Amino acid sequence: MSSADPGVEPPPERTVVDDAQLALLLEVTGTPKPGNVDRAHDHDDLRFEHFMAGGIGARCGLELAADGERLGRAFERAIAGMSQQRAGNTQFGALLVLVPLVRAAAEGELSGERAGDLAAATTVADAADFYRAFEHVDVAVDDPPAGMDALDVRRGAEAVPAVEDRGVTLYDVMADSVEVDGIAREWTGEFARTFEAAERLLDRDGPVPDRAARVFLELLAEEPDTFVATQHDRETAREATERAAAALADGDPWALANEFVAEGINPGTTADLTAAALFVALERGLEI
Repeated sequence: MSSADPGVEPPPERTVVDDAQLALLLEVTGTPKPGNVDRAHDHDDLRFEHFMAGGIGARCGLELAADGERLGRAFERAIAGMSQQRAGNTQFGALLVLVPLVRAAAEGELSGERAGDLAAATTVADAADFYRAFEHVDVAVDDPPAGMDALDVRRGAEAVPAVEDRGVTLYDVMADSVEVDGIAREWTGEFARTFEAAERLLDRDGPVPDRAARVFLELLAEEPDTFVATQHDRETAREATERAAAALADGDPWALANEFVAEGINPGTTADLTAAALFVALERGLEI
């Protein structure tokens, strides 16, 4: 049947939420991404299918973000949906970056400045929902600074009264974490690395998963991964960055991918930024 037939409706365009989900799925298909789950590498307790299920489950919260719900509430619901698979935490950091980006895109103004404004405008209620998200999954985080035990995110919902008593907003939580958390730096820095990585994805040719894997390795080679620093220590994170740079130079990341998995080095923050960059690139015309 001809496409000009008046009885044939045109296919629907992907929505902002569709692109956010697609970004989560494309990120895990990028192979190899040294230390991360991808099509060729699983961890003992974290496998490819868990990320696929997490990306599908997160849709409820992404829809809330696109519809104008508070960012904290949208994030908490996204994590609740993501958690509905046996591995638990698959995309906590990625969703924390994505939620303000999805809101900005749904408003028709996907820029670092607008996403940064949305982050800065978060409230105490958003912070409370952020803490509640920790009830759904276990997340590796650093110990809180001295005197901040009451606001330890690992307390989850139990910390909400302290959050409310002290008037802490979600942006405040991020600002207090910039020294140890790459996602917090995005929130307080107008998502600079995310948008820069998106431009790289758009400038490259070839299959999108291959581009994603390359950009992931470049990001890791440029800056130590804060999740690796949390899981191990800063020296291990620094060495992982040096090894990523060497893999870029010799053009063979496969050996490094196998080594990182064997050593338990998982650059999760870099993967989160790659997922966010894929979303921005998709919204800006990246073709699949």
